[in-house]
Amino acid sequence: MNVLTLLEVGNLGGLVAMIIGIIFIVVFVVSLVVAAIAKVIYEWDNQKKFTTGQFWRTVLISMLIGGLISGFVCGGM
Repeated sequence: MNVLTLLEVGNLGGLVAMIIGIIFIVVFVVSLVVAAIAKVIYEWDNQKKFTTGQFWRTVLISMLIGGLISGFVCGGM
């Protein structure tokens, strides 16, 4: 007997979409926390300003790294 994957069972597209959505939300929240920590560290001496563009760029880079890690973990080693 073959091992069935989640998509071969049928009619579980909503479950897969929900799992992907949950992963996206978790990675977004973690990225916001990482960007906030980076902002605090960057502005620690009050000499440099962390702009809004830098903040969202940090969130984006953190999300991309989180997506790579998530894909590695969920996709298997």
